[in-house]
Amino acid sequence: MVNRRHIRVKVMQSIYAMHQSGSDSLEKEEKFLYYSIDSIQDLYLIMLSSLIEICKTETVYLHKSSLKHLATPEERNPNEKFIKNKIFQILSDNNSLSIALEDRKINNWSLNDDYIVLLLNEIKASKLYLDYMQSGINTFEEDRQFIVDLFMQVIVPNEKLYDYLEDDKLTWVDDIPLVNTHIIKQLKAIKAGEDDNFRVPKLYKDNEDRDYVKELFRKTVLNEKDLAKEYLDKTPNWDSERIAEIDTIILKMAICEFLKFPSIPVKVTLNEYLEIAKEYSTPKSSIFINGILDNLVKELNTNNRIIKAGRGLM
Repeated sequence: MVNRRHIRVKVMQSIYAMHQSGSDSLEKEEKFLYYSIDSIQDLYLIMLSSLIEICKTETVYLHKSSLKHLATPEERNPNEKFIKNKIFQILSDNNSLSIALEDRKINNWSLNDDYIVLLLNEIKASKLYLDYMQSGINTFEEDRQFIVDLFMQVIVPNEKLYDYLEDDKLTWVDDIPLVNTHIIKQLKAIKAGEDDNFRVPKLYKDNEDRDYVKELFRKTVLNEKDLAKEYLDKTPNWDSERIAEIDTIILKMAICEFLKFPSIPVKVTLNEYLEIAKEYSTPKSSIFINGILDNLVKELNTNNRIIKAGRGLM
């Protein structure tokens, strides 16, 4: 689920936080970095389980309404299309998801069921819900598309839910788009007739990505002074103190990858950090960083200091 760009962002943020706090405990900051990334799995499970809890809450509501002494005909015989949606059923019965929720001790919605009620009310007030309930179509494809649209159009944009997640863990602010995008992709991929075709994803693609977190963090932090020397003489029109701190961290991390990560292509490093600069730094930062790194790569290549292993890594 976590890709290399997101790892780079997490490392960048950890180094920035380390600078701001004045901490010199590499082990402590590294531990928090891993905790920050590991908690992305919790966010994923919280967001996905909201669908299950919404269905459960509506099921209980319909049952209680049908038992009322003065229940209306609609209450006695409710339209159960929503709670019988096949995607709800697949998620509720999924072994992989149930085990993950139990292992990670995810019980947020039992403690904060008011958010589920809030989401359910918003869903039932939406045109999306009304059209679905009135539709004469009853296919797996319709059920799947409805859940995808419900998640994208009602759950994801909900500001109160976003505020709740942000208050729960501040580190989730940058993780929410990553997690929601992955969930949407998974929901779209669910197929009919395959009882167990949904799997909770691994946090890291492989052990190499997990090791990359530590290597990038440590190699950048432990070599910051030397890495800074590589670009300081490339900024004649800039006082080093005027360069935004995020920009200096991005530069150091990129240079670190040039020199100390032989398996990562130079073009990949350039593209990744320029995109990060566009998103996390000042409007002109990407142009500034691109100019420095472009000149630096030429110089490093001329001096045979960039050594990449494998075909096409330059």
